[in-house]
Amino acid sequence: MGQVAVSINGRDYRISCDEGQEERLERLAAYVDEQISDLVSSVGNVGDVRLMVMASLLVADKLFDGNNEIERLRAQLAQAKQGAASETDATVAPLVEAIARRVEDIATELEST
Repeated sequence: MGQVAVSINGRDYRISCDEGQEERLERLAAYVDEQISDLVSSVGNVGDVRLMVMASLLVADKLFDGNNEIERLRAQLAQAKQGAASETDATVAPLVEAIARRVEDIATELEST
């Protein structure tokens, strides 16, 4: 198990993580620290707990927005796939009918000989 020392709002924390996840944890901590720094700039230093709660809500808001965007894009993709399938059906259907008629004509010719 790995351990990472991170600094958030000037305070150091030692955090455990899975092996190989140290760099990711450092990037996440830097992101949280940036969010808290932005909050301190706008609302002042209102205490660590309140800053952490506010930063958590801001991150959760971004996460929700991201998840909503993913769902919207998935719905668009499903619609596009469905539309492509319909277009393919509309294009392929006449070809299949023409081939079927030709096969029937050949079968008729073979039966009559």
